[in-house]
Amino acid sequence: MNTYELTIEQLADLPEGTYELFDVRDDISFSYGTIKGAKHLSDIVAEAKEGKLEPDKKIVLFCMYGTRSAPLCEELRSLGVEAYSLTGGYSEWLKKHIVTADRSKEIEESIQSRRKFKEKLFSPFVKAIAQYELVSPGDKIAVCISGGKDSMLMAKLFQELKRHRKFEFELVFLVMDPGYNELNRLLIENNAKALGVPVEIFETKIFDAVYNVEKSPCYLCARMRRGYLYNKAKELGCNKIALGHHFDDVIETTLMGMLWGGQMQGMLPKLKSTNFSGMELIRPMYFVREDDIKAWRDYHGLHFIQCACHFTDTCSSCRDDGSPISKRMETKLLIRRLKETNPFVEANIFKSTNNVCLDTLISYKKDGEEHNFMDNY
Repeated sequence: MNTYELTIEQLADLPEGTYELFDVRDDISFSYGTIKGAKHLSDIVAEAKEGKLEPDKKIVLFCMYGTRSAPLCEELRSLGVEAYSLTGGYSEWLKKHIVTADRSKEIEESIQSRRKFKEKLFSPFVKAIAQYELVSPGDKIAVCISGGKDSMLMAKLFQELKRHRKFEFELVFLVMDPGYNELNRLLIENNAKALGVPVEIFETKIFDAVYNVEKSPCYLCARMRRGYLYNKAKELGCNKIALGHHFDDVIETTLMGMLWGGQMQGMLPKLKSTNFSGMELIRPMYFVREDDIKAWRDYHGLHFIQCACHFTDTCSSCRDDGSPISKRMETKLLIRRLKETNPFVEANIFKSTNNVCLDTLISYKKDGEEHNFMDNY
């Protein structure tokens, strides 16, 4: 270990007020969760050169695994800053701070409290289910849990819905392990226990299968994961699978199609499977905002997995160019910038998918058949 490296235990022993803790990952990685009390500063070297760092305090840096924080620390030290890199980074901190106690009661109470999250989480969840008729009497729903904040919250919301049910339906909390690393698997299992969600985990080797695929590995991985989930759900007697896509996913998908795919295509709240007869996919988080999910996560001090695939097993800030790891993240950042000058931009993108004027479009597709305005001009 280098002399400028600091272990989790050594960090805990530092007197309060003698150091500043900086998360040097990208904006998106930081938004997924960070160490309590950490400040976000992706370009700390520039801050140091401008003399903006407090000279009388130790500077402790971390990224996901230490891949980026270590060389940044060396650069800061060359500028005369007393800097340290957290050994093992955020991932090592997570291992030592994984929640193991049962916290289901307090989490359930917060979801049903008007002062906390009922209006922001449970109400829009119920609204989507009612408006789009996502749950029916006699349904057996496979609630698909990836291990992220969205799907874990969806599981709790479904539990609350069942407690206040007006009719009978069944739930299976399904986790597919496509080849998670040890930390991510541990996070999923312990978070499920803490939230009181009885998950059923089944193993696959999807990550290994697509790792050496050069063309569109992410698309192939997504297709395979969806197929495995449908298969397992059907095997368990389910007629629906529920995914944790939220409001922000909906508008990002709409914008991504236009900017990166050259098409206008949305994300429906439900759709029938074309490959699995009698199966349906539902998205009950359709009206839930991501910022509200983050607020719920942070209120309870919970930490969930981010992206867990082998291609992005380090955070994007650990990449040489520091670029976002996907077009979705680029789109997310774009919407965030647009929101600075237009606070209604998210709502307007969503409204646009409900207000399509076919008479003004050059062409559109219906059931795979293309229709052109010239056909009936």
